[in-house]
Amino acid sequence: KALRGIRVETTHQEGKRSAYKITGITSVPLIQLNFPLDDGNQMTVVQYFWGRYKYRLRFTSWPCLQSGNDSRPIYLPMEVCTIIEGQRFTRKLNEKQVTGILRATCERPRDREKSILKMVEHNNYSADKLAQEFGIDVTDKMVNVQARVLPPPMLKYHESGKDKACAPSVGQWNMIGKKMINGGNVQRWTCLNFSRLHIDGVKRFCGDLVKMCNAIGMVFNPMPVVEILSASANNIEGALKHAHQSAHNLQLLIVILPDVTGHYGKVKKVCETDLGIVSQCLKPDKVERANKQYFENVALKVNVKVGGRNTALQQALTRQIPLVTDLPTIFFGADVTHPAAGDDSSPSIAAVVASMDWPEITKYKAVVSAQLPRQEIIQDLYCTGTDPEKGTPVHSGMMRELLVSFFQKTKHKPSRIIFYRDGVSEGQFAQVLMYEMDAIRKACASLQEDYQPPVTFVVVQKRHHTRLFPEVHGKETDKSGNILPGTVVDTNICHPTEFDFYLCSHAGIQGTSRPTHYHVLFDENRFTADGLQLLTNNLCYT
Repeated sequence: KALRGIRVETTHQEGKRSAYKITGITSVPLIQLNFPLDDGNQMTVVQYFWGRYKYRLRFTSWPCLQSGNDSRPIYLPMEVCTIIEGQRFTRKLNEKQVTGILRATCERPRDREKSILKMVEHNNYSADKLAQEFGIDVTDKMVNVQARVLPPPMLKYHESGKDKACAPSVGQWNMIGKKMINGGNVQRWTCLNFSRLHIDGVKRFCGDLVKMCNAIGMVFNPMPVVEILSASANNIEGALKHAHQSAHNLQLLIVILPDVTGHYGKVKKVCETDLGIVSQCLKPDKVERANKQYFENVALKVNVKVGGRNTALQQALTRQIPLVTDLPTIFFGADVTHPAAGDDSSPSIAAVVASMDWPEITKYKAVVSAQLPRQEIIQDLYCTGTDPEKGTPVHSGMMRELLVSFFQKTKHKPSRIIFYRDGVSEGQFAQVLMYEMDAIRKACASLQEDYQPPVTFVVVQKRHHTRLFPEVHGKETDKSGNILPGTVVDTNICHPTEFDFYLCSHAGIQGTSRPTHYHVLFDENRFTADGLQLLTNNLCYT
């Protein structure tokens, strides 16, 4: 796996180097490899190398690299090959490599703009023969575009806090003087410690976390349902199962991860897919030096996981959001995650979330489904089958499941559907829209014959190369030098006839912010550009 696709060159011919692409590795050692000659006889690779190149192969018990195809393989002994340097590495990087790459490529807007302009100057398009032949002219200045900055929404908190509502400033706000609008209730909880932290310190930490949860609006039992325990990092699955068995109806399991990274996925896999436990994982180094801010952040995560709401849009509660709060409306978000390059055995995973409350739109339910690798269209949005006993048709699928859940939770059928679809490239717009809109329609019709709520289908793209810089650096920017959160551009650099826009809804932290591109492929709800831009920006705060 590690060698497939890598280019090597051979060193056994004086003054001549030949390049090959590795397609595999032989299943038998070099000494046993032979191939047919034109006269029908067989010759070993070792004999061939001596006879042809006077080269004595030394490592004959090693397997051989293979190039070419299976029907006409080219055998390359490892000892005569060197890897050609400077090849692009297309596989998944480890944590350290990712950090290194970000450090090298992450530039503040002012520097990023400079390096782009320098690159354009270096490319010198005006002197490029091909560009001239096609009559293409590239200006060496960036295009100036009109932008607007949308106001942030008012966020509603609990009436018993000092601040009952707040207006975020430059994409940020805090919990000082505020209480969660709906605090969750946790009566049955415990903690498992997989780190080297002393159990007394862990108990103290849990006590402080419970105090914080209660202070900002939750109802949290100070006593764990079973004793807080330490367990070995070598037996994560066993310890989780034991906790699950000894504490019936556990509402929350706090997990302090092992000191060595890499166990988070395992904990979540067991909790989410085997046992059905709501878990909150914490890093041991953070637990050791936890401060008020950290407890607050963890409490906000815990509250949402146990079914509470931290905040809600004030406009939603007062029913003032056009095309959303007048009639029951459901929001969907969907994406497909593909396996890393070079991984040929893993499936793609489709995930769909949908809002489960109205008019607040803050609680979401998620469903996931595995499908064929690298397939962008979501296969299981709507499916039909046959009941094996009765022979009657059976309707299923992620879309249907989420619509049913919305009805059970709110006692309303959605009168409108707003579907945000992530990660579709321009070349697949038509295909995805056709298949997935059809699935949405069929899922609705399977619930009730004439049930066809109007749908707005928006494709969301973050992987593109558009960057927006302030006209004057240091003016109209956030602390990181990036454009202000809420900045919208919908002219000049957008589609001439279709409904699309760029919106940067977040404040930058490091590097240059990547504005999100929204492209409305289908809109039966007749949103205005302003209406959808404001709504989208507001949702980013929930």
